[in-house]
Amino acid sequence: MGFWEEKSLTEMNRTEWESLCDGCGKCCLHKLEDDETGEIHYTDVACRFLDPETIKCGKYLTRQRYVGNCVVMSVDLLDKLPWMPSTCAYRLLYEGKPLYDWHPLVSGDPDSVHKARQSAKGRSIDERIAGDFEDHLVEWPA
Repeated sequence: MGFWEEKSLTEMNRTEWESLCDGCGKCCLHKLEDDETGEIHYTDVACRFLDPETIKCGKYLTRQRYVGNCVVMSVDLLDKLPWMPSTCAYRLLYEGKPLYDWHPLVSGDPDSVHKARQSAKGRSIDERIAGDFEDHLVEWPA
């Protein structure tokens, strides 16, 4: 059994917590919220710091200095982030669900998330050239 199956989210150490991230980059895509309904609409527009090749943040440790609304994931936030993709390991474990077979912790392959087409790799556009985000609505990150 993996540590994620034996420990609660609050019992995990920092290294275990960070390893839950599958590296999909979906949380780095802009979302739009309907003011009237509260419905979340996903886009393929990526934060300017998301490297399109590695799908890693170029400013990870200092990202909130540059992007004020960038989330530093914590257990306390999990019930406050309805926009997190349904495939997110943090969300899955919080909801008592297992990780997908393509998750790097399960597969043992850090590229399995990309091979399974569960990431933003090759599927996003940089926010600096995207134009109107409403022109970039997509279903796949959900």
